[in-house]
Amino acid sequence: MPCTKEGVIMSIERIDENQCNGCGICVNSCPMDVIRMDEERKKAIARYPEDCTLCAVCEIDCPQHAIYIAPTKQVPVPMCWGL
Repeated sequence: MPCTKEGVIMSIERIDENQCNGCGICVNSCPMDVIRMDEERKKAIARYPEDCTLCAVCEIDCPQHAIYIAPTKQVPVPMCWGL
């Protein structure tokens, strides 16, 4: 199932529910706290896909290969507040 918000596909294109075993590795590896566990289904979900910075750590760390990152999202460049 694609991760969308208001019709826009986000960086985490999908988390395959059939492949996810609920280990939580992706939850612990995401530096932006995008992925959470769905307590009812015991599967990972992209709770805040709009905050994904396309680092792909979740995809790399997933031992089940259940996460697919879309390589096409435009990530805004953060501005330095000190300038």
